[in-house]
Amino acid sequence: MSNPDVIVIGAGISGLTYAWKAARAGRRVLILERRNRIGGCIYSYRFEDGYWFELGAHTIYNSYSELLRIAEETGLADRLVQRGPARAHFGLLKDGAIDWLTPPKILLRLNWFETVLHAPVGFFRSKHNRTLEQHYSGFLGPRNFRRMLSPFFAAVPSQRADAFPAEGPGSLFKKRMRRKEFPRSFGFPGGLQAVCDAIALHPNIEIRTGSTVSNLSPASSGFEVHVDQGESIHAPSVAVAATHLAAASMLRQNYPALSDAIGRLETASLESLGTRIPRGKCSLPECAFIVPVDDIFFSAVSRDPFPDPGWRAFAFHFRPGITQEQKLDRICSLLGVSSTDLDILAGQNLALPAPRINHAAIVADIDRNLENTGLALMGNYFMGLAIEDCMARADSEWQRLHPSMPSGVN
Repeated sequence: MSNPDVIVIGAGISGLTYAWKAARAGRRVLILERRNRIGGCIYSYRFEDGYWFELGAHTIYNSYSELLRIAEETGLADRLVQRGPARAHFGLLKDGAIDWLTPPKILLRLNWFETVLHAPVGFFRSKHNRTLEQHYSGFLGPRNFRRMLSPFFAAVPSQRADAFPAEGPGSLFKKRMRRKEFPRSFGFPGGLQAVCDAIALHPNIEIRTGSTVSNLSPASSGFEVHVDQGESIHAPSVAVAATHLAAASMLRQNYPALSDAIGRLETASLESLGTRIPRGKCSLPECAFIVPVDDIFFSAVSRDPFPDPGWRAFAFHFRPGITQEQKLDRICSLLGVSSTDLDILAGQNLALPAPRINHAAIVADIDRNLENTGLALMGNYFMGLAIEDCMARADSEWQRLHPSMPSGVN
């Protein structure tokens, strides 16, 4: 695309959401993506026979209003698939044994004497300026937190989440209005990446994969985006939707204060490895996921909520520094299969933000330094790691820079 109106750096769900809004407003959008695929943390691994499983984000809910808005605009809302019964069945792995649970059974595993001791005080204590561990230990007791809640909280962002803020930017749980005309949790044929694919089909959007941006600089009537291959592309408007590490790097030369603010974020590494196996080879009961209390992985997420007659699939989210051989051995031992039963091994490595109690202050500092630059800035390091958090930030950035043009203009 020559002479784009908008350049978006990064083709994760944040950048794609911003590009969609710009394209529907009549802008010609060029997306530059360093990887050879789009989607970012959304990664639906697909087979030629049509089977798929999620290597990244795996669940969406009817409280995700921004995602549902785009699903309606792209026609995907008529194709959503409700998750099946396995969504409410999960395992807690401890000392080599799996305790199969449903949400009500979790309550039965709590030490209620400890809960009774702590709840009267913890119930009335504000979440403000408290970590997840501080809040829920104060509410249920520290032993209950360590034994039950901490492993499940770690499974959500695939990193230890005890030090996450209990509320506000960076927190795991936020109150959102539900659209009850949709199932509570659901997916799409072909996986969550169907949303990314639908956005990419807009005629005003062009995507170049394998394009790494090294630097961007202000220019007359806009910005110059410098690509590693030596190309320089001009556009009146630029939106940075790269990872927080990449964003800090490309902004360092011309926007040092903004780069420094982003650089204050802590980082957690994640190594994911997924596989599918013939249905008859795995004796584990159908489930949504397995969470270990103490192991080399944070969670093993199953494709079972979208059952298939011939295959089952699992995505393991490992702690960093585990060898491929160790990963393979752990996958086989947990699933009770041999390596020859695995149809494929597919993986990805990510560096994710690790929000801490000062996350709101860091976000405020980033936004202060963003003012008057003319740039849009978005990603999973603002409100949180959830898909809806990323899409909501992209929407708010579009509205901030285009206040006279409401979201969703055709």
